[in-house]
Amino acid sequence: MTTTADQSLWLAALPPAPRPPLTGEHTYDVAVVGGGITGLTTALLLKRRGLRVVVLEAAQIASGVSGNNTAKVTALQSTVYSQIRSRHGLAAATDYATASLAAVAQVATLAEGIDCDLRRSPAITYAFTEAEVRDVDNELVAARQVGLPVRATTDVGLPFEVHAAVRLDDQLKLHPVKYLRGLADQIDGDGSLVCENSRVLDVSGNRVSTSDGHVDAEKIVMATHYPTLDRGVYFARLELTRAYCIAARVSSPPEALAISTGSPSWSISAHEDKLILAGQSHPTGKTVVEPFRRLEDFAREHWQVEEVTHRWSAQDPTAYDHLPMIGSYTPGNTTVFTATGYMKWGLTSGTFAAALLADLVTGKPNALAERFSPHRVSLKSVPTLLRKNAEVAAEMVGDRVMPADATSSEDLLPGHAHVIRDGLGKTGVYRDESGKLHGVSMRCTHLGCLVRFNAAERSWDCPCHGSRFDVDGEVLEGPATKPLPRKEPR
Repeated sequence: MTTTADQSLWLAALPPAPRPPLTGEHTYDVAVVGGGITGLTTALLLKRRGLRVVVLEAAQIASGVSGNNTAKVTALQSTVYSQIRSRHGLAAATDYATASLAAVAQVATLAEGIDCDLRRSPAITYAFTEAEVRDVDNELVAARQVGLPVRATTDVGLPFEVHAAVRLDDQLKLHPVKYLRGLADQIDGDGSLVCENSRVLDVSGNRVSTSDGHVDAEKIVMATHYPTLDRGVYFARLELTRAYCIAARVSSPPEALAISTGSPSWSISAHEDKLILAGQSHPTGKTVVEPFRRLEDFAREHWQVEEVTHRWSAQDPTAYDHLPMIGSYTPGNTTVFTATGYMKWGLTSGTFAAALLADLVTGKPNALAERFSPHRVSLKSVPTLLRKNAEVAAEMVGDRVMPADATSSEDLLPGHAHVIRDGLGKTGVYRDESGKLHGVSMRCTHLGCLVRFNAAERSWDCPCHGSRFDVDGEVLEGPATKPLPRKEPR
């Protein structure tokens, strides 16, 4: 979900296909919260095992991160294997590779019969500069050690010099929204149901509640990308980043699914006659300077761009120890399950998370359950955990003593926002293009950090745990589930 001027390539091209919200009282074997890649794949796998499943999506199917990505389904993911090997050892990296390869195969199988523009393409991790060559070489060694059939190359079909690259053939690209709508169509019916505009407000015991209905279920899967229930202390173990995408019509779109190893990284793919370029990542709530312009400048420097057609963004959580978290929501819980921490590779990791969740829900043994348990302890990554939470503490204290930007909004320009002191608190004020003012409380409804304005997307973002709100305070992304209170702007 984004408030940028142009929506995702995948969402903008398709007319809405509305599904009814949940109303009344219901009973199902499993309630799945979240209509993205993890939720829909989990629900379909469980339905195929004979269970009655309901999917509860807060907005529309695929309207979150699953519909705002680069549409890559690949087991080669930048430098993930050398990173995991460094933090957890070769066995953990091998497990991640095994799961990722299985996910690519799973998507190819599930996509059969779905018109989702599925194509095979090579995945590439490349060095854009000479300084990145060492990282590429390390990833080549690690990828081979975990069993990926990769090879070194510099011929990757990109219109600039590549100093080194790792290539993995036969990976996938697709239209993610068409794919997910196809999964939803297969879930609906025969005792199962997919509901939209059904934001879950509470989970208590075996009961899931929305504003208009309730579900009693034997098992509950929280597939919300970021766990939204106020338990399990996930917010203290996850770091959220935003990345930006553009689609541009070019005469020769690239074939490869490519990503550079440096910072900033340049992620490249294509759909039909359009180049898809992503990057400019930053921690959610931090200052970002014209990310879309920087992407467009890079595209025009290296391709003959006829037109930039779409601009969008996505947000991704990464666990403090850089492995996905998949399993019971809290230790010993046999009712509620979750999955998160996909490190920007959700179409792949969300798919293998769904396979693991389906086994956990049905009591089937899975060799990867312990590896990806949310309750593992990684002593090597404790310093990262301490640093992250120290930064959050500093944000909570520091923002409260920072002065306001102005005393009134009289001179606030259209398309801009500022902060006004309001007694002991602060009000965020935005003036839209028509001149109307929008005022909200700046205190995030999750744990009370002060939100900051993201000018690239016209949203209020929380720097502590990544919640996002539109200019009228409505929730765009969790962990917050309640809107920012509106305030009278002045």
